[in-house]
Amino acid sequence: QVQLVESGGGLVQAGGSLRLSCAASGLTFSDYGMGWFRQAPGKEREFVASISRSGISTYYADSVRGRFTISKDNAKNTVSLQMNSLKPEDTAVYYCAVRTGAALSTIRNPTQYAYWGQGTQVTVSS
Repeated sequence: QVQLVESGGGLVQAGGSLRLSCAASGLTFSDYGMGWFRQAPGKEREFVASISRSGISTYYADSVRGRFTISKDNAKNTVSLQMNSLKPEDTAVYYCAVRTGAALSTIRNPTQYAYWGQGTQVTVSS
């Protein structure tokens, strides 16, 4: 079965950096695009970033563009999210997910992702 395991979350001061990683197993990783979402308490899960199956094309939410970088290593079956210049509003549980939807217009829709990790907490203090 497909398994996704996130790591790298933690507590950081505003302006700091964290790098999240997601290790995937149980699928042909190079066949799938991947995404990162986040969910803060009392809020809906929101799109953060996505990357094509080859790793060439990337997409970002406006709120993180220029601060976050998504990358994919098909040899190691991992997807990462480098987060710089963190803000308190970035505080959330971060999830990686396998994209199974095809249309670019739906890339920010969580229903287009079939498999999810358990999440990793990111807390940014002011």
